[in-house]
Amino acid sequence: MKRIGVVDTMFARIDMGAIVLGALAEQRGRPEDFDVRRRTVPGFKDLAVAARRLIETEGCAVVLACGMPGGADLDRLCTHEASLGITMTQVLTATPILEVFVHEEEAKGSDAKLLAICNDRCSKHAINALDMLFAPETLVARAGKGVRQGEPDVGPLVLPASVA
Repeated sequence: MKRIGVVDTMFARIDMGAIVLGALAEQRGRPEDFDVRRRTVPGFKDLAVAARRLIETEGCAVVLACGMPGGADLDRLCTHEASLGITMTQVLTATPILEVFVHEEEAKGSDAKLLAICNDRCSKHAINALDMLFAPETLVARAGKGVRQGEPDVGPLVLPASVA
């Protein structure tokens, strides 16, 4: 049985971990067998260590690291540091960690839009995690298609026949 880790934060304004767990629960009808482990940390700079623990002590084959940075300059700086920590953890553990960050400023002050972005991004990345483990060919089929998480897909660019 493969295990998926979910790490989220108390700093987020939305329970991102619950959204991921709900999306994974909807996929239980798939023939693959998987288990989920969730941890919650205070802020997004704590995500990398929690993800590493899930990988090394809980045997997670992929982790979703969910965070919601605020709009202040300090939040953007901390987000960058958190992202570097997540990248380092992926390299050290040779395990994928999907960075599921939703920036408050993406919603331009609309709580409804923030919730919609968060629901979409968390749900789609949950499916991406399952596909990475059990159906990587589906990711290959979506390569170069302009697929987005949190916003509508933008579609592929089609090269002119003279270039292709």
